[in-house]
Amino acid sequence: MKKLTLLLLSFLLLCAALPAIAGEVPLISKDELKAQLDSGNVVILDVRSGRDWSSSEFKIKGAVQAPGSDIAKWSKDYTKDQPLVLYCA
Repeated sequence: MKKLTLLLLSFLLLCAALPAIAGEVPLISKDELKAQLDSGNVVILDVRSGRDWSSSEFKIKGAVQAPGSDIAKWSKDYTKDQPLVLYCA
């Protein structure tokens, strides 16, 4: 569980720094994501919070809101072998 928390926290920090390092962050295409969704094994987490989430017109259907600031709370809901896709568009 600690490894998952550390991994997710690292990802969130990368997400915050994305404008500076955009060329170095691996991305997943919508087709790759769709294939993973079709498998039924992946969870999509929308890590935006506050107005960034509530005022957005763009949300992935089926995504779970899991604000990055609450990682300690929601990370307990997932196992370390469960694929998670986090986005903060």
